[in-house]
Amino acid sequence: MSQASYRKITQEGLWNNNPGLVQLLGLCPLMAVTTNVVNGLGLGLATILTLVASSTTISFARHFITPEIRLPVFVLIIAAVVTAIELLMHAFFFELYHILGIFIPLIVTNCIIIGRAEAFAAKHTPPKAFWDALMMGTGFALVLLILGGMREVLANGTLFDHAHLMFGESARGLAIHLFEDDKGFLLAALPPGAFIGLGLLLAIKNWIDAQQVQRRKAGKTATTATLPVTSVSTE
Repeated sequence: MSQASYRKITQEGLWNNNPGLVQLLGLCPLMAVTTNVVNGLGLGLATILTLVASSTTISFARHFITPEIRLPVFVLIIAAVVTAIELLMHAFFFELYHILGIFIPLIVTNCIIIGRAEAFAAKHTPPKAFWDALMMGTGFALVLLILGGMREVLANGTLFDHAHLMFGESARGLAIHLFEDDKGFLLAALPPGAFIGLGLLLAIKNWIDAQQVQRRKAGKTATTATLPVTSVSTE
């Protein structure tokens, strides 16, 4: 992908090589944190910031990092970025930081971060490294949001509950109550519910991909069938 276009990078991050649905990386926070939309959004934004800052920094410094020490240097850069994000969340979003707990510092060990640093940022220019990190982080954050929304609706009958933890007291009115809490589906709030929800998302993505392949094949067949047939006469 040395000559990867921005369109290709976008497709890879959001769909074709989505970290949560294709690479299946970062499953520990994906399962543990996505009990509601706000938790998923908080961890998703923290992951995006870490990816963007670390990948861009590594891309700028790639010519000064020797192959022998690249991994320790990558981890040092990522740890510094995560520490800064952790301190900012502790200062401005303390309640959300308290809920997410250990999963914020554990971003350092997230395979998505070190994987993009090694596979892309260390081999491409800073603008492309920035865009790749942004798309990969956004793709992962979307999976967190969708899975968190599914589990929150099924378990609690709400959507965007606890939005004030991120957006302030004025966001309390954003909460949508679909049904009473005691009528929720408890399994959705438990770890098995996260596995089932992720499995459904994987199945939907695979079905969409299969439909696209069939449409492309049908289009090629139709194009071949409509091509004019030239007859060659021999005398």
